Amino acid sequence: MIRLSGQNVRCMRGGRELFAGVGFAVDGGTALAITGANGAGKTSLLRMIAGLLTLGGGALALAGGDPELTLPEQAHYLGHRDAMKPSLSVRENLGFWRDFLGGDVADVTESIAAVGLSHAIDLPAVVLSAGQRRRLSVARLLAVRRPVWLLDEPLSALDAAGQALMAALMTDHLSGGGVIVAATHGPLGIEAREMRLGAAA
Repeated sequence: MIRLSGQNVRCMRGGRELFAGVGFAVDGGTALAITGANGAGKTSLLRMIAGLLTLGGGALALAGGDPELTLPEQAHYLGHRDAMKPSLSVRENLGFWRDFLGGDVADVTESIAAVGLSHAIDLPAVVLSAGQRRRLSVARLLAVRRPVWLLDEPLSALDAAGQALMAALMTDHLSGGGVIVAATHGPLGIEAREMRLGAAA
């Protein structure tokens, strides 16, 4: 079983301390919901775990994972922005991310079907709605399997059907022993332990 943990984690942004002394542990099969006011550092914490921001102090670790890979190499980060190339089709966009991320590769067509975009598979990303773009971003989580999902407001832009789909995908990830850490202002639709970050000073 894997375990994602943080000890005395500190975050500095623009010379200002957002938080310090944060500790947590998330075992495989469980989810941690990071809550707090705007500016408390929820997104920054996810980005530090993903290796996209420098750790201001403390330590992050993944026990039970692949010893040949770093924590960021075993994590997917789903941020606010749906990173895709507008001129490429849905299939081409996901194929790009599959090739870029590497690892254990699932079939692109199956991943697109799993998020309900089969009907748009050959359409350019530029014509997709905000909810459809979000679904395409979620498909990245499925196209290349990684044990840790770092989700920033994962239900953002999704309609009721999309939110139910995302909850089902998160539940499936957890049932397979994966870990989820999600920054959220509302319910995730799955069972999750909550950790609240204090408001920024």
